[in-house]
Amino acid sequence: MTGHGTGRGTSRATSGKPLVVVGDVLLDEDVEGVAARLAPDAPVPVVEVAGRRSRPGGAGLAAALAAGDGREVVLVTALGGDPASDAVRAMLPRGVRLAELPLDGTLPVKSRVLAGGRPVVRMDQGGGTPGPPGATVRRALAGAGAILVADYGQGTVAAVRGALAEAARRVPVVWDPHPRGCAPVPWVSLVTPNEREARLFCGAEGGESDTLGAHSRRGTLLAERWQAVAVAVTLGCRGAVLARANCDDPLYVPVAAGHEGDPCGAGDCFAATAACVLADGGLPPEAVGLATEAAASFIGCGGLASLGSWPASTPEPPAPAPAPAAGDAYALVDAVRAGGGTVVAAGGCFDLLHAGHVQFLQNARRTGDCLIVCVNSDASVRRLKGQGRPLNPAADRIRVLAGLGCVDAVAEFDEDTPEALLRRLRPDVWVKGGDYSVRDLPEAAALREWGGQTLVLPYLDGRSTTELARRAAFPAP
Repeated sequence: MTGHGTGRGTSRATSGKPLVVVGDVLLDEDVEGVAARLAPDAPVPVVEVAGRRSRPGGAGLAAALAAGDGREVVLVTALGGDPASDAVRAMLPRGVRLAELPLDGTLPVKSRVLAGGRPVVRMDQGGGTPGPPGATVRRALAGAGAILVADYGQGTVAAVRGALAEAARRVPVVWDPHPRGCAPVPWVSLVTPNEREARLFCGAEGGESDTLGAHSRRGTLLAERWQAVAVAVTLGCRGAVLARANCDDPLYVPVAAGHEGDPCGAGDCFAATAACVLADGGLPPEAVGLATEAAASFIGCGGLASLGSWPASTPEPPAPAPAPAAGDAYALVDAVRAGGGTVVAAGGCFDLLHAGHVQFLQNARRTGDCLIVCVNSDASVRRLKGQGRPLNPAADRIRVLAGLGCVDAVAEFDEDTPEALLRRLRPDVWVKGGDYSVRDLPEAAALREWGGQTLVLPYLDGRSTTELARRAAFPAP
């Protein structure tokens, strides 16, 4: 896939009909800079402007993201003759075709001032009233293979509500709602409120609890109220909950890898990805799973900042977060050492992670201020353990280790011993698990080169990967 993609790969709509995005377009403008001082006349930050960028916002962003894998997208929206409307027309990617409603007034412009990548202030201006849909809009909705409604409460969705109600009975419809917008029409395939919106839509009946169970109950309540097939309540870094009407068995979809960053636009990425999956014949659980991954990757790759200004050269889409690599370990070593801390490294194959491994790593972490795990590559494990090993590939072993609270970074090595890696990391303490003696470890000599210390910590008795594998292959009768 190329373009501002949704993480859906190279798929295309199976019906051969376009994905139609319906909703309000905004013009998004970001003014970026650095705030290093306060103004002398008021306690407000002074932002030294470093650059500006603009792009279609609202339904325009959702349409551009949906078109990122090359599929045909039609954007049904209200545009006028004002400069902001003209700017949006010029910025939309080539894969997005417009079906316009008239706009009485000016297109809304949302301007953000950011310092260090974080919003300082937002200014909104403009606005108008959409007119009635013409023949072009009616044809676009009648010929849709799937529909994404990106409602920002400006009136476009209300103007075509009757056509959307008819379409929801024959094609997949994803509805991204807004508190000031229309309620979804009946039979929508998937509605995607965030947790704050779900609380507002439910009112007092939904309560204020922040548990997954409470979010699931709100999703179920909204699915019943809206007569929707399913409702996905998005929970930011916690993922999403998929609920259905009259169903007590919700699906929780966690985020595989959390990301820090500006979440603006992540909801559009989520909805656009879900719509593409349903357009390609997927079911709501698959749509929510892939949409959750795409939204997390969108934030991790810089969010809106990664899209730059439009029109622009087409960047690669956000990719799934890679497994932690040695580069993370080197940066961690530098940071801990700069603060006068103690760097601890531990090593092993960690093929089938068991309680002995976890206790060993927890104890190793207690000996210093950070723990870097040096893990054998697949080829290294095979040479040490023989054919059939490892049972889990290196990428999976690294991801499992990185998920432990006691592990700060993971680095992979391909040799039989981690000596070369240790010489690059130069930890203060090297910890090995098992029944070794320090003098038997070839790494101990390397540690002495820079004054490091080698420790051996025992595993829990009776826990071993080999024994677990044997019991799994030959279970007791």
